[in-house]
Amino acid sequence: MKRDDVERRLLEVHARLVRARQELAVVEEQLEVFLETADEARIRSLVSETPVADRDWHDAQRHAEAMTRGRDSASARVAELERAQDDLLDKLVV
Repeated sequence: MKRDDVERRLLEVHARLVRARQELAVVEEQLEVFLETADEARIRSLVSETPVADRDWHDAQRHAEAMTRGRDSASARVAELERAQDDLLDKLVV
């Protein structure tokens, strides 16, 4: 692969990596809120012992689990882009 091609791809991967890291940071902040909400709903459910509070807790827990999967996916994208960037940097050094 030509050096110019590697440099161009490296710039593209870097831009994608920056966006992916920003997305991951946002998702992590959102996940924190979802986890806090689920924990508060769990406590309300335990204290009130009503079917409505229990359903609210389960709903909040499902949302937190979905957000956790989203965070894991975003984290995997960042790792993949970091590997691609490392591979391209290795090609520049050689």
